[in-house]
Amino acid sequence: MHELGIGKGDEVIVSALTFIATVNPIVYVGATPVFVDVNSQTWNIDPEEIKSKINKKTKAIIPVHLYGNPCEMDKIMEIAEERGIHVIEDATESLGAKYKKKYTGTFGNAGCFSFNGNKTITTGGGGMVVGNDIVRMDHIKFLVNQARDEAKGYYHPEVGFNYRLTNIEAALGLAQMEKLENFSEKKKLYNQIYRKELSDIECVSFQKESEGAESSWWLTCVRFDKGVDVNVIQSELKKREIPTRRLFMPVTEFPPYANLKNGTLKNCHDIYETGLCLPSSTRNSVEDIQYVCEAIKGLLK
Repeated sequence: MHELGIGKGDEVIVSALTFIATVNPIVYVGATPVFVDVNSQTWNIDPEEIKSKINKKTKAIIPVHLYGNPCEMDKIMEIAEERGIHVIEDATESLGAKYKKKYTGTFGNAGCFSFNGNKTITTGGGGMVVGNDIVRMDHIKFLVNQARDEAKGYYHPEVGFNYRLTNIEAALGLAQMEKLENFSEKKKLYNQIYRKELSDIECVSFQKESEGAESSWWLTCVRFDKGVDVNVIQSELKKREIPTRRLFMPVTEFPPYANLKNGTLKNCHDIYETGLCLPSSTRNSVEDIQYVCEAIKGLLK
């Protein structure tokens, strides 16, 4: 946000179905988040909803590739280019995913990735920013180290930030990058097993890929029909030593953003209320995933 000159009086369009870290940076720079609904099938930001919220104050769109599933980036980029709006991809969960043969994070002005402890590769925390504008990327690299001009020693010509990875964390990340393909294949295999074992159950549905999308399936998540109590399913799975987590609660349900709710955001709420994220860590085995499937089938009988 800071690098793109977004600030007070500006608006940024973002999905309400995301982790709160997608939204907080908008507020950090003094701008206002404008929340829109998602597609009921892909769970990603709806391009038509984006169009309906654009005005003279709109400076950026943040598409979130939710749980590793790529957004419809061709439509989003077309909207942004027509209106002269920045695109900042939240590719946090989609490392290795592609949309129409192009990696997520490489479409907009910048792509942001996380290396938190629960991501496909991790440095324990932190992340990376990628982009095609070398000047802009170099400036971001400069800013994250307190805007220090190393040629002049401890000289700081701008207000900077302390957002850099340590060298040890960066080395850990680079080493894991060499294993990304292997990790990604495991994630996709587990997703395939879940779909094979659970797709025939009428009350279970899966997140859908857009045409041309190749999800990284960072997490495999399912939705249950409204007649199924997700909290009961989660509790019963926990008794069987199967950890799960609920889908992201719409950000407008949190006190700092409750006053910005604009419209019903129906799909965001429906997906949250009926959804559950299943074990997807690469530390699992095929047998572990099969065990989860059998447990869910047993509960739903």
